[in-house]
Amino acid sequence: MLRLFHFVVAFVAFTGLAAQPALAETPAEILASIHKEAAGTPGFQEFSAERGESFFKTKHGGEWSCASCHTDNPAMPGKHAKTGKVIDPLAPSGNAARFTSPKRVEKWFKRNCNDVLDRACTPQEKGDVLAYLLTVKK
Repeated sequence: MLRLFHFVVAFVAFTGLAAQPALAETPAEILASIHKEAAGTPGFQEFSAERGESFFKTKHGGEWSCASCHTDNPAMPGKHAKTGKVIDPLAPSGNAARFTSPKRVEKWFKRNCNDVLDRACTPQEKGDVLAYLLTVKK
């Protein structure tokens, strides 16, 4: 039995089946994932950076827009409108770590859409905003 255990441990180590850190994705891969989700929804239109910019900079019935905290140039640092906490740049051109983790992207959209819209963003809105953010230059 002990020999079997040693064999399994050696096999796992040799083949690389041991736990490995999750690989980061690119913003383009994140966008493709959102596209796959959005394409199945009624009324889907291809993502538009122009629609995304308008959405990002427009107040949606409340006091805030996305730009209220992330600034009109999301490649630059922002500041939370309520707490004053400094926020790292949102656009990937200003912060290469943005939009590289599907889990963090979903958490970010969930929290911020609820703050700005008082509801979840649709896949169309998420895709349009990310399409816009990918066009922002530093």
